[in-house]
Amino acid sequence: RVNTFAHVNHTLQQKRLGVLLCINGTGILNRWIRTVGGTGLSYAEMNNAAAQIAPGCDGLTVLPFGNGAERMLNNKIVGAHINHLDFNIHHKAHLYRAAQEGIAFSFRYGLDIMRENGMRPSIIRAGKANMFLSEVFSTSFVNATGVAVELYESDGSTGAAAGAGIGAGIYKSSKEAFQHFKPKELIEPENEAHYNELYLQWKEVLKKYIA
Repeated sequence: RVNTFAHVNHTLQQKRLGVLLCINGTGILNRWIRTVGGTGLSYAEMNNAAAQIAPGCDGLTVLPFGNGAERMLNNKIVGAHINHLDFNIHHKAHLYRAAQEGIAFSFRYGLDIMRENGMRPSIIRAGKANMFLSEVFSTSFVNATGVAVELYESDGSTGAAAGAGIGAGIYKSSKEAFQHFKPKELIEPENEAHYNELYLQWKEVLKKYIA
């Protein structure tokens, strides 16, 4: 349900193996929400609108599994679902936030699988890009998982370029390649109990589709 891979600095003498949790429906859900319901808004404007909605989205939940089979769900094709929609309460901003919370909760679900296998991260490091540009997603992720996130001024392309430089021998070591990567922001859990309750409610919805 998770993938093991070799890091770019892996050697036979010093093994550097990582465990990858892959969720197919994350970024594509946010893009789909913007295309279908964004009415011309930028991602930043959607994030700002989502931030005006309280955690839990007044009961609205989203399952972000609409991009094929998910390995962490035992390769089931669950599909994406919007649940408990109330025409009298919910509007577009609720949907923006519910989508981001659904993505964060799916990461919590996957992280619990990793914890069952003995992996207990104390901090997660990521580039300040993509979903982590959203304060709603970042705080939802941190509080749902109970793990702090350290964000770097980086993105996937920068990391890939550094990795290629190591592989091509341009850098003498991985330390040299990443010497200019500095942490920009540390986000720590502040509301774990409430988000755990919201996650468990979300998980109950998911159970109905994977039973």
